[in-house]
Amino acid sequence: MKTSITKGLRRGLQAAGVGATVAVAIGFASVGAANADTFVPLPDGTITEKVGTTTVTVTRTNESANINASLGATPTHRNVWVSGRAEVKLDGPGVTGGRIQPGYVVGCQVNITGTGGAGATGSGDLKDSTGVTMKSGLNANVGVTLSPGQAVNFHVLDLEQENAFGERVNRPFMMFKGKEGSVTWGDSTLKVDGCAGYAQARSFVKVTVNTATDTQQVTLWGQPFSIG
Repeated sequence: MKTSITKGLRRGLQAAGVGATVAVAIGFASVGAANADTFVPLPDGTITEKVGTTTVTVTRTNESANINASLGATPTHRNVWVSGRAEVKLDGPGVTGGRIQPGYVVGCQVNITGTGGAGATGSGDLKDSTGVTMKSGLNANVGVTLSPGQAVNFHVLDLEQENAFGERVNRPFMMFKGKEGSVTWGDSTLKVDGCAGYAQARSFVKVTVNTATDTQQVTLWGQPFSIG
């Protein structure tokens, strides 16, 4: 069974249930955007890992960033609109499904290349090569103030789903059943203020795999890019 969900996020998120497909057509129609923004196409990436008896393949395509280094009219402000697509395929016995959680690390004068290469795996909070913890929990389209040496995780999904008790909850990931799933995000906004030095961003796609015996995670990293 293949589950896919498409999101358009610059104007805000629409709630979507598991298995739904939502498409929102959004363009870069801001006044002056054609003159001020810098469009950065980013390379595709893929990773294949063995998780127990299950082979997990995660692929990221069509990733890009549209950067406005000073939308807030100050040199410490960054505003970035990011887009991309992630797909996961599972191959193995006893696979019941999983979840896909795309997001971005944004750091101010932090070496975010140290969080791992395109084939890195891991779970929990992200850390750079010097041990700086990347704090998580912010949804895209929410601004954050970063000082030099700090970094933060942005979630590009905010989906309303039903939990095991039948309650409606908001989650930063998309759940899927079976052996395939995909997520597309478009025009999701990363807003950073307070960074007087250089700033970078980098995508990640965390895939959590559920089998009859255990739950494990594989992470696909994107290429770091400057946001001014």
